[in-house]
This record gives sequence, structure tokens and C-alpha cells, in this order.
Amino acid sequence: MPAVSFHQVTKTYAGARGTLRALDGVSFDIEAGEFFGLLGPNGAGKTTLISILAGLARATEGRVTVMGHDVVAEYAQARRSVGIVPQELVFDPFFSVRETLRIQSGYFGVHHNDGWIDELLANLGLSDKASANMRQLSGGMKRRVLVAQALVHRPSVIVLDEPTAGVDVELRQTLWQFIARLNREGHTILLTTHYLEEAEALCGRIAMLKQGHVVALDRTANLLAGTASTMLRFKTDQALPQSLRASARVTGRIVQLKARDAVEVETQLAALRGAGVRVEDLEIGRADLEDVFLEIMQGAGSRKVEMA
Repeated sequence: MPAVSFHQVTKTYAGARGTLRALDGVSFDIEAGEFFGLLGPNGAGKTTLISILAGLARATEGRVTVMGHDVVAEYAQARRSVGIVPQELVFDPFFSVRETLRIQSGYFGVHHNDGWIDELLANLGLSDKASANMRQLSGGMKRRVLVAQALVHRPSVIVLDEPTAGVDVELRQTLWQFIARLNREGHTILLTTHYLEEAEALCGRIAMLKQGHVVALDRTANLLAGTASTMLRFKTDQALPQSLRASARVTGRIVQLKARDAVEVETQLAALRGAGVRVEDLEIGRADLEDVFLEIMQGAGSRKVEMA
């Protein structure tokens, strides 16, 4: 039995300009114990899909289950099985951190769990803030409390919706160490993030959404292997020759060019020399998940691979 199953999920909204289709027949399963990534540009449908999973929105068509429980017909059982860390910093300013976690526990009928609350506080670097009022915390500390709230009832499925957006490096490291431990202990993790290096490092399998459709679904290693295996990276202050501009990814002074083999690398370097482009800090490395993501989103090599 999959930990999470999306079956032909469609979501439409009626508006002044007609019907908006946010999701269009999305189907995939997340197996128990997986660390699964859900990626896509803004507006791709990621948040809508998670809202349906959480019971905050209803699919127009299709079915979603969590640990075998339908999120509509068996809402209470499904909701107890999932813990969600939202993008937004939503908190009650009238309670301390510990009170907030005890109240959240009560929503799920969990009582006398101070031992687990203490463990959450320690693992998320919140022990010294346990008695602090929520409104006194920094943004990063509030983000940590949101994570603790999602985990306080020990859910089988943990959904992390942009959990490290706008937070410091220390929190990222603390969070990922703890989440990785929970995953090793058997918890299923669903991650959405714009930090693609996190998804590449953490997720065993990835689905990519584009305009409400699944355009890629495969193991992370297979996605990386399916794109350009070599990436030429360098810095320059000069304009690239016309032959390279269309295929280049330019960020400030940093230029990246994908290449299939050594012959193509040499062809690119020859074009740069021929155009008199001065190159600094030249590196030749392997393509990363960001390269794969951009290639798929631009429609070059978009694919859907059905894998359990």
C-alpha cells in the first residue's frame, strides 16, 4: 500500500476569464519510507496538490489517499497520518512554544507527550525557547516551531512545503539532519523546494509539475543520467558568440553550457577563442538537478516515467 496516492487528480477554478485548470489528471504514488521530491515553477500546481492532500481543498475530480485513507471520505484518519510544514509563518501570538506544541497535540487527541515534545525542541534547537512567547521569536525560530508542530503527533507522512525558504544555513542543516533521521526510522517525506541542490541531495525519487501536468517522474539518478552529462562553467564580462547564446545559461558573470561529450566541449571552447571571449575560472563538471529541471521545463526532453 502506498503511503500517498494521487489518482487522476484534477482541480479547476471558475473565474471571470473562464475556467482555470490548476491540476490536470495528476497521478503518482509515494511509497512508504520514500524521500520524495515535488518540483515545479511557481504556478505549476504544487501548493494546490498539497492543499488537497491536507484536506484544505477538494479535488474537482480524482482521488487522494494517505496510508490507505481517502482524504475526503476518511478525513480524520487521513489527517492524523500526515504532518504538514506550510510555507507561511502562521502562529498564535498568545502562547509559549511548549504551550503551542501541547495545543497542537490536543488537536490530534495526543496527550502526555512531553517527552516527545522535549525531543523535538532539542533536535530543532528550540530547548532554550520552550517558555518564550511565540511573538518574541525570530522568523527562523518560528519556522522551527512550525516544523515541530507538524511532527508533534508523530505522523507517518511528513510534508515539507518550502521548509527552508528564507532561513539561515544553521536551520537548514539542523532540519535536514533531523528529517533524514526520521526518514531512516520509516517516516515518508514529501518535499517541495526551489533549492534544487537540496532535492538532489535528499530525494530518492522526484516528480516535476508544469502547468498542472506531471512532466517527469523518475528516480533522481535516472533524471540526472538522462540529460547532458557534462557542463562547462566559467566567468566572463564579454558577450558570447551567436552560436552559443541560445544554449547558454547566464547568471551575472557566470556562464554554463551543456555538452554531451568531450568533442562538444572542445567545439564550445574553440568558439569562445574564435570570438575573443576572455574566460575566467573555467570548470568542467557534471550536470546537476537544476540543469535537468530547466531542460524539462523548457520542453527539451520532457518525459513522464511511471515508476512505483
